[in-house]
Amino acid sequence: MTRAKIGVLGLLLEAYKPLFPGIQEEQETYLRGVLAGFGEIADFDFPGAATTRDEIEATVRRFNADGLDGVLIVMLSYAPGQHLIHALRENHLPLALVLIQPEERVRPDIDERGLTVNQGIHGSQDVANSLTRSGVRFEVYAGSRTDGRLARFLVDFAAAAATTTAARRMRLGAIGALTGMGDIIVDELALFRGLGPQICHDAVGQVFRHCEAVAEADVLRRVAEDRERFEVDPGLGPEAHGYAVRLYLGIKAWLDENGYAGYTAHYEGFGADGRFHQLPLLAASHLLADGYGYAAEGDVMAAALVTILGRLVGEVNFTEMYMFDLERDAILFAHAGEGNWATAAGRPRLIDRGLTEGGLGNPPTPIFTPRPGRATIASLVHLGEERFRLVSASGELLEQVDLPGCEMPSFFFRPDRGAEALAADWLRSAGAHHQALVLGDHEARIALWCRINGIEQVRL
Repeated sequence: MTRAKIGVLGLLLEAYKPLFPGIQEEQETYLRGVLAGFGEIADFDFPGAATTRDEIEATVRRFNADGLDGVLIVMLSYAPGQHLIHALRENHLPLALVLIQPEERVRPDIDERGLTVNQGIHGSQDVANSLTRSGVRFEVYAGSRTDGRLARFLVDFAAAAATTTAARRMRLGAIGALTGMGDIIVDELALFRGLGPQICHDAVGQVFRHCEAVAEADVLRRVAEDRERFEVDPGLGPEAHGYAVRLYLGIKAWLDENGYAGYTAHYEGFGADGRFHQLPLLAASHLLADGYGYAAEGDVMAAALVTILGRLVGEVNFTEMYMFDLERDAILFAHAGEGNWATAAGRPRLIDRGLTEGGLGNPPTPIFTPRPGRATIASLVHLGEERFRLVSASGELLEQVDLPGCEMPSFFFRPDRGAEALAADWLRSAGAHHQALVLGDHEARIALWCRINGIEQVRL
């Protein structure tokens, strides 16, 4: 996750300058002090107050030209909303309107100057009304700058803005797709236009070429690291383990050479190709732990979501719903054998696993349960044209439950609304069968990212 660069558009009415000498300098000093207090959150670019339409348009134009991630609009007094319309209709950066005041209470000795520098509330109303009627999306914060809420908002906005900017430059690799799987079908150009990720289809032979080029010394080094990191099944021989690591290093080289932030691959292509000896389950798991996005079976929507949420919150997993456990009021989640082992509760195992899928040799598979606690599952749905929906639900990851016959990363998720209600409403909301899993409580940040990008969010 890169540090966000946020432009700050401070608005002040030009007509106040002769009425209140020094007001611009006073308000600029105040705002610079506020921003300095949040310097650990982002790099803020505040060039000084903008007092005219020309200054506003020049400032916003420069923020876009300099490749910043987002823009905060801060009222330093009343300012007319009409002056912002053309600047912000041509702006391509996420916006937030921040209403704070130098004084957070009305003192008995307040005078006209004090009222003037603290009257951003009706200027914000003018700005918000003008932008809404002009079709400009923006976030809003209104309240105290000292009680921690503004800091939390800025953290979430900076992450969402930087993620949005990164998604517009994002490239995702894709190899094959499972024929007949309906919920993975998407207009990839609509995804590109609407959210940013470009889907780049490659042949499995490109992956094979990179795997063949991996140096044996690099394979041996990573195998040794795995044996420190995992509790390794004694039945997993060095040859099978080394081949799985070769697949991982080869796929990583393929991603890096092409600038792919994540990928999706359908494993039937690996089996049908005739040159591969295993399915790359360990490779997908290692790459998720490295911070790359991933989804199985050619699901570009899930790959985009997992990659984007990894940028947004920093730690994400790929999974799907398997079955109810009505006694626990939970749902068992798992997939073929891929999972972000960096989310594991305790030391993960690495097993020699028998798997008939693909008709290849036993793929070394990491086995673990993610850390218990609050979590969110989410699915990105294409509704047609450039309309997208995020179906999400929050709940609890349960403590690890031993399932000896389940040779996959797995976990029990107890939704806040209950397992049966979630399953029914997931179906009604067209939630897809592949999901991203986010550990921790990130609902506010995810919701903010959805609003910034015009994504309908259905929170179940």
